[in-house]
Amino acid sequence: MPRVLEERAAIEHEIAGLTICEQLRRTAAGHPGAPAYSDPADDGWSTLTYAEARRRVLEIAAGYAALGVGPGDAVALMMVNRSEHVLADLGAVHAGAVPCSVYSTFTPDQVAFIARDVAARVVVLGGPSELARWEPILAELPLVEKVIVLHGAPSGDRFLSWADFLVLGAERLAADPDAAEARWRAVTPGDVATVLYTSGTTGNPKGVPLTHANVVYEAAATDKMTALPTLGTQISYLTYAHIAERVLSLYLPLFKVSHVHFCTDLANLAGALAQVKPVMFFGVPRVWEKMMARLQALLATQPEEQQERVRAAMAAGLAYIEACQYGGTVTSEVQAAYDRADAALLSVIRSMIGFDRADWLATAAAPMPIEVQRFFAGLGMKVVDVYGMTETTGAFTANSPAAYKLGTVGRAEPGVEVRIAADGEILTRSPLNTRGYLNRPDAGAELLDEDGWLHTGDVGSIDDDGFVRIVDRKKELIITAGGENISPANIESALKEHPLVGQALAYGDRRPYAVAILTLDGEVAPGWARAQGIAFTDFAELAEHADVLKAVEAAVETANAKLARVQQVKRWRLLPVEWTPETEELTPSLKLKRRVIHAKYAELIDAMYE
Repeated sequence: MPRVLEERAAIEHEIAGLTICEQLRRTAAGHPGAPAYSDPADDGWSTLTYAEARRRVLEIAAGYAALGVGPGDAVALMMVNRSEHVLADLGAVHAGAVPCSVYSTFTPDQVAFIARDVAARVVVLGGPSELARWEPILAELPLVEKVIVLHGAPSGDRFLSWADFLVLGAERLAADPDAAEARWRAVTPGDVATVLYTSGTTGNPKGVPLTHANVVYEAAATDKMTALPTLGTQISYLTYAHIAERVLSLYLPLFKVSHVHFCTDLANLAGALAQVKPVMFFGVPRVWEKMMARLQALLATQPEEQQERVRAAMAAGLAYIEACQYGGTVTSEVQAAYDRADAALLSVIRSMIGFDRADWLATAAAPMPIEVQRFFAGLGMKVVDVYGMTETTGAFTANSPAAYKLGTVGRAEPGVEVRIAADGEILTRSPLNTRGYLNRPDAGAELLDEDGWLHTGDVGSIDDDGFVRIVDRKKELIITAGGENISPANIESALKEHPLVGQALAYGDRRPYAVAILTLDGEVAPGWARAQGIAFTDFAELAEHADVLKAVEAAVETANAKLARVQQVKRWRLLPVEWTPETEELTPSLKLKRRVIHAKYAELIDAMYE
């Protein structure tokens, strides 16, 4: 039997019959007093232990049952990351129902589509901002029988406050504990644990059902790749509508007995990191880019002598992290230089930003610019890429702290098959693959072939050591008028290496050369301008300032010097705005909506070819 199949058989034997419900029972029984979930409270944290959390989950499950939610029914969730989100989700699972976290940036029309598609019976919302997205469409959703609101529940029979819901659940559980017990014990590994909707770039999102078997296998495989400690601390801040956050801070903690701290506002992330000092941290590339930009801006304010000390230390850090790559050799000189730099400065910086205990730092969802990885490597931090999709229950390839190559997305996780099709597309087959899309058999047939291989839509390669590299999305490759295939993501990564450039979109399909639309980084640009003595009243004025345009022009020239001639940007435009999910140029996971941008800025693009 091939090694990959042996690994798969071993994991499947290890998790046979296991569900999320049973895993929570085991963790609460084995570590009842261990801290499970902490919410911000004044200047500290409000914490539930695993025993307390499981009791609350059972009460919530009983509450759902009291509202008429049956096995297989859907519960839609929309709120920030907080303990109530996790408890409401796990409560639905323990009731035999199917939780579905919905992106809070979706429009009311998209929300209505999802609620109908998943057939939600109950909705749980955080407060007024989430209500604003649901109230306009509730009349169109006759299947939604009850809307539970954490804060600010409106009056009316259709609405219920979270506090009253908890009272209802506690009373029902106390009156009939055997019924609640029977509900969760009836859940099987083949049952759906959640439905997540792809953020999508065009059209309606697609629902991806993931079973207990899917998520338990992913947790087991991730545990083997990361070797994270038990009883560690971590931060949850990305939406639970995203598969990566769901795996890493909802499912995996149940296996690692992790203490999850919730950061309800991205603006508070730096403070949370300093307090919690997590043992692991995941961020989409934009999070790492912004963190790097802030550190660079801080460094720029230091005296030149101090800046030079930091640069020298970071050079030693980079040399060490690069030498530690798979197949590399750490010479005694490199080790000694790193040890000196780490003791004198690098460890101090990592401690200041909250990463002194982090053994696994990762990124995914979009290409990570290599210069961002190299920057953090300079601090002695291995920020490694993993690769996956909602349809593969998250990562199916990953770099590990012990075996990594910067610029790759790692090797196949244990028991996962990966191969490259004749046209360069990456295919995968494993217990992580979804069975198809909800209510979309046509799309499911395109996703999975008859032999069980899932077609990712990404073009890539696998080296002799098994490390996978991503070129680009198959449908997003640019074919120039001259017939050359070029990757827009590679061009965009090079452009974003300059801290002033927040977002970049490269274009050139069936055109004679590549052009780019750029935005300034909203956090870095104002500080940079003030340091340069540039006066401005708003973001738009800043984007038109001659000195800013000159700096961006230099950034484009620097990027072009790193690109092949056919990839080089011949013309570019700097926009007076930032792109966000709310302005619709980005998905909720901060990926570019290319078709939206192409349409929105069609005249601007055409003008660059005149």
